[in-house]
Amino acid sequence: MIRRDQPRRRSSEDAWIITAPMALVAVACATVTGLIAEHPVGKWPQAVLFLALMIVAGLPLLSLVVRRQTLGVTLTELPLVLALYFLPPLTVVVIYTLTALITHIRHRFSAPKVWFNVARAAAGTSLAVLVLQAFPRMNGVGPRTWVSIFAAVSMVLLVSVVSVVAVHTLLHGWQTGRGALRSAKTPLLTAGINVSVGLIVLILVRSTWWSLLLLAAIGAGLVLVYRSYAQFFRQHRTLTDLYDLTRAVVESGQSGTLADALLGRVRALMQAEYATLWLPAQGRHPETLLTARVDDPGLLDVAHTPQALREKVRDSRRTVAVGRGVTTDDEFRADLGERRVKDAVVVPLRSGPVVIGTLEVANRLGDGNHFAPGDIAVFETVAAHAAVALENSRLVDRLRHDAEHDTLTKLPNRRRITAAVTEAVRIAAPGEVVALLLFDVDRLRQVNESLGHAAGDKVLVDVAERLRAHAPSSALVGRAGGDEFLVTLRLESTEAALELAGQLREQIRGEMVFDALTLDVDTAVGVAVHPEHGSDAVTLLQRVDLAATAAKSVPGSVQLYSPALESRSLRRLGLAGDLRRALDDGELEVYFQPKVTLRDRRLVGVECLARWEHPAHGTVVPDDFVAVAEHTGQLGRLTEFVLRESLRRSRDWSHGEQALAISVNLGARTLTDQHFPTLVRDLLDEYGVPPQRLTLEITEAGVLDGTERPIPTLQRLRDLGVRLSVDDFGTGNSSLAQLRRLPVHEVKVDRSFVQGMATDPGDLAIVNAVVTLSQQFGLAVVAEGVESELTLELLQDIGCEIGQGFLFSRPLPYERLEAWFGAQVDPETIVAGELPRLRVVP
Repeated sequence: MIRRDQPRRRSSEDAWIITAPMALVAVACATVTGLIAEHPVGKWPQAVLFLALMIVAGLPLLSLVVRRQTLGVTLTELPLVLALYFLPPLTVVVIYTLTALITHIRHRFSAPKVWFNVARAAAGTSLAVLVLQAFPRMNGVGPRTWVSIFAAVSMVLLVSVVSVVAVHTLLHGWQTGRGALRSAKTPLLTAGINVSVGLIVLILVRSTWWSLLLLAAIGAGLVLVYRSYAQFFRQHRTLTDLYDLTRAVVESGQSGTLADALLGRVRALMQAEYATLWLPAQGRHPETLLTARVDDPGLLDVAHTPQALREKVRDSRRTVAVGRGVTTDDEFRADLGERRVKDAVVVPLRSGPVVIGTLEVANRLGDGNHFAPGDIAVFETVAAHAAVALENSRLVDRLRHDAEHDTLTKLPNRRRITAAVTEAVRIAAPGEVVALLLFDVDRLRQVNESLGHAAGDKVLVDVAERLRAHAPSSALVGRAGGDEFLVTLRLESTEAALELAGQLREQIRGEMVFDALTLDVDTAVGVAVHPEHGSDAVTLLQRVDLAATAAKSVPGSVQLYSPALESRSLRRLGLAGDLRRALDDGELEVYFQPKVTLRDRRLVGVECLARWEHPAHGTVVPDDFVAVAEHTGQLGRLTEFVLRESLRRSRDWSHGEQALAISVNLGARTLTDQHFPTLVRDLLDEYGVPPQRLTLEITEAGVLDGTERPIPTLQRLRDLGVRLSVDDFGTGNSSLAQLRRLPVHEVKVDRSFVQGMATDPGDLAIVNAVVTLSQQFGLAVVAEGVESELTLELLQDIGCEIGQGFLFSRPLPYERLEAWFGAQVDPETIVAGELPRLRVVP
């Protein structure tokens, strides 16, 4: 679309606006000269000689291009000086005008340009001879003659410069006209030198005609000097332009405006109407086709050359040139002619052995100018610089992209997410919240360890694709790191964020097949929102991470951030160093909770539980310091401490000559320690406790993680004679059928089901099923959390054998356990070889 405030671009046909007045000036000046001159015409034989000299002298020694126009530096002033002295005035006008006509027709200039230059020559010489008539008659070659000829030639130069500046201003604007005026300095200087040389030649010829021999030699040398100067000028200009182009390309590559800087300077350097850059689609980079045109300030997304020409260069990996000056592939000449392209050069852009695109120029400016073999060499040098700059630019772009994106999933990484959240928080929107949803993939570590990291990577890629497919279009989906994915977007409320988190979790969960193995993909989701949970990106990311960590404690849940999570996290962080000191100084204790047969209430053993009374924080719950031990690498020391204390107390127990059976909890990571079975064997030997008196309890999630990883360790422990128990059964996704392949002896029903038996038929049915099937598999069943007589009766009715809970006793230190046993045991039931029976619990 053409803007109304932009001036209409004129064509060369409008040059008549300047040509016509010059023609009138020529006619008027010639008429006046014919009237006042004594002999206005004559000496035609000599005129023919001067015509030939002017044609030869009109060959350009140096060409300057301004926009679409070519300014040539010639030696025409030399024969003009002699003609003004020896020939009648109007004869000079005729031969000078004929010289312009013949020269421009020979170069096949367009008709408007031919007539413009003919009118310019006629007007200039007509004014020159008219001015010459105002001076005294030239009777010698003294200073008066010099002044007269200088004044006459100056009129020719004045008309030439004024007309050229005027036509450029008319056709292309005042800026182009000013550029033409600046470019006239060199031709004017050359013309002044030519006039001076012409006067010297005139003096010599007037002295003796034999001087023509010497002048011919000097003329030949002068031509060579001019040619050398022209070549030097072109080389200097080329080197300067190449330096400017290289510097501009480097600077623009850093600022992201490479194409603009490259194409504009290439077009100017090659003096072409068009310069085009073509980069085929490569990776994540789409196809690029940009063209700089001499009269357009911006870049066009079209090219005037056929696409087949660029593809030929890419496929053949060589330069293709078509034109009057040089042609390598004549097959494109007809197609270029139909597109009004007189010549074109297309060079490949190489990155090592690979062609990454093409760079081309078309339509050499100036009607008589064409691309020559020397131009191709320069252009190929430019293309080499451009290819390096383009590759560097793509490399920088790729590095920037890689710095902000995850390599595996191609999603934005934590750095990019942080920047996006910062921007979203900065632009506050009334009635909206910035929601952060953090998805933590469950059991990815087990997948990596069992199936390899390639399988784990596939899980991550699949989760990324599902999130990207189901998240709202306005959301930014990124990988926060490891097995965590984050979705951030604007929503109307916190409730909407929780609802979206639940929907996305359901949409991305599902089965994933690895060869013959099928895995269930599930996530725990943390949610935080701005401004309720933080005013900056760092705080929000930290708090949504805390929420996701809390969500992992309840598999498959969605957790909203609350200040309580942060205080607990900070407390755990501070406990890391304190735990190490507590283990060194023996500050931890082991408590014992009795395990009782439900039918006849006999004591069968105790569960050994670590307890920590912190000097500053008071009682530290086991969940906190066990989690700290796992994350700081102190879990092994903690487990060994509990084992030693438990085995020591089992050895020292002497009531009724009955051994005290003990149960010790193990973390899931302990099963990955191949030295742990050896440690257990050594401790059993050290304290002299029979292996069957020790029961090791492993949580359901740790022993039934969907892999074969824990089985070797469990088998080695069973081979020692140690009893194995599955703790917290029912809280995971496993089934009793999976227990058949594990070397375990006992199942402990999670307290959440036991405590709900009296009020929830569903919990009662679950406990009943676990007890029934476990007994069929030959496994003992322990009910945790027995706190009421009604629960006890229900467990007795369904046949559960053993229970533990507050109904019998809370966890007690060893001394209080002794007191409890003494108070609870029925002395009459103490019989050698039998378990002591407890009194009825009040």
